[in-house]
Amino acid sequence: MADSDADKLPPPGYLEDEDEKAGGKPPQSPPEDHHVHTRSMSVVIKNAKTATEKEHAMTLLQGIKLYPKAVAWSILISTCIAMEGYDVCLINNFYAFPEFQKKYGKQLPDGTYQIPAPWQAGLSNGANVGEIIGLFINGWASERFGYRYTVMTCLTLIIAFTAIFFTAQNVETLQVAEILCGIPWGVFQTLTITYASEVCPVALRGYLTTYVNFCWGLGQVIGIGVIKSMLPRTDQWSYRIPYALQWMWPVPLLIGIFLAPESPWWLVRKNRIEDAKRSLLRLTSLNRETDFSADETVAMMVHTTALEAKLTSGASYLDCFKGTDRRRTEIICMVWAIQNLSGNSFSGYSTYFLEQAGLPASSAYSFALGQYGINMVGVFGAWFLMSLGLGRRSLYLYGLCGLCAMLFILGFLGLVPDSHRREASLATGSIMIVWALIYQLTVGTVCYSLVAELSTRRLQIKTVVLGRNLYNVVGIVCSVLTPYMLNPGAWNWENYAGFFWAAICFCCIVYTYFRVPEPAGRSFAELDLLFERGMGAREFAETRVDVFETRMGVEVEERGVVEAYEETVLGRGVGGVGVGKEVDVDVDGKGA
Repeated sequence: MADSDADKLPPPGYLEDEDEKAGGKPPQSPPEDHHVHTRSMSVVIKNAKTATEKEHAMTLLQGIKLYPKAVAWSILISTCIAMEGYDVCLINNFYAFPEFQKKYGKQLPDGTYQIPAPWQAGLSNGANVGEIIGLFINGWASERFGYRYTVMTCLTLIIAFTAIFFTAQNVETLQVAEILCGIPWGVFQTLTITYASEVCPVALRGYLTTYVNFCWGLGQVIGIGVIKSMLPRTDQWSYRIPYALQWMWPVPLLIGIFLAPESPWWLVRKNRIEDAKRSLLRLTSLNRETDFSADETVAMMVHTTALEAKLTSGASYLDCFKGTDRRRTEIICMVWAIQNLSGNSFSGYSTYFLEQAGLPASSAYSFALGQYGINMVGVFGAWFLMSLGLGRRSLYLYGLCGLCAMLFILGFLGLVPDSHRREASLATGSIMIVWALIYQLTVGTVCYSLVAELSTRRLQIKTVVLGRNLYNVVGIVCSVLTPYMLNPGAWNWENYAGFFWAAICFCCIVYTYFRVPEPAGRSFAELDLLFERGMGAREFAETRVDVFETRMGVEVEERGVVEAYEETVLGRGVGGVGVGKEVDVDVDGKGA
């Protein structure tokens, strides 16, 4: 990448102004502080290059040995998302729950009870509305106060808001509870992903970010298991106990997150270099990997942060739509939205759908339990496929093709005559389980890795927030449409809804092929340059790029992070090199 004109300009004071040159005065030498900064910048680049090379050479097993604590802390914080998976499972499956229907539903002419379609849509969308609010709050709060304090505040709110669920006497109160609990859930949706991507090396990034999806499945399995165990009860506790069990999550998570280290990338962005190094040391086990250097890894973070400061004009929501970040924001938003557009909401109503198709409640919940269990197993399957060398883009694209085929099959099952209704119901349940397996092996799991890797560190939180908010907006639309599609008192499409979602899924396949790139194995700085150079989505995997061929220059727009590194690390010397000592290193990181 060629140097910009700004890179070629000398620092202020390097040459005399035009009036002095016109008078024939000789040019001045660069000031001494410029020499010092250039030498120290060379050390930053040299250390950053060394750390980057080590990360590229690191295997999965080496990464686990070096970063076992990072794995543990990431798993802990990601578990927060299980709370949302648990509640979403409750509300979607409560629609087919007899005692819940009697308490909050209306009686139909045939004597049965149903939650009216408008209230089904309202309850499902209530959480989405709260999550949209929480996501925008997270974009500001986590960058200002840090990940730990933001999560702990949200866990405290969950404790308070769960009481509204537990004491709700009417459907309106449930609606309020869904909106209020949606706010902290919205924070968890993105903060867990960004934390996981920032505490681990490249070798572990795909695995820890996709673990978030395992936590979704964990919450859903617990939720469906609790509901199934409550089926024999015929009193109010059959639906109040499941709500009360939401209190089991926050307290142990609060204690663990209080003890967790802050993201070193966040600390570097705040120019807290010494704290970033301490945090990094808490995430690693030095006795397992003797050639690891915390100073070199922090230098890589400093280099990437300074490079992004040069490439990105600011760090606001508006900046997500400027320059190359506009393309990154678009891709992340669509990757999130495709999760819903590929038929996810259709599958989310599996219990309700199977009951309407003729299965008894106990059998419908057994199918749902199997489907949610596959959600968890599918994550490990996706890890296995990634370990074989399959990229995120390939898994996402081929997964959409499989989902589209399953949706068409579900639609065609609607053509089965009523005389074979039970067989068609069993086939529908089986195909939905196959759909869930394909989804979790590919789109449902890989999405979390894509959104965490394709955004810049500087704008990651806000970009992921925007993407997740589009997911929620699309989810609201889908949550409005799906009850009407399936409710016998509304459109009553039953299996034919599969044709609708299959057509939408096919459009998603076309988008993914032309727009979604491959980030696997790339450092954050390398991804920054690939987007800066405008590489096509299908060229990312093969294009070679060396971020250290591009001279950052000393006139980066924000030198604060580099200066902080100089003061805290280079000031005491790195490998015997201090700021005031002569360094025989070129600015591209190569020895002289």
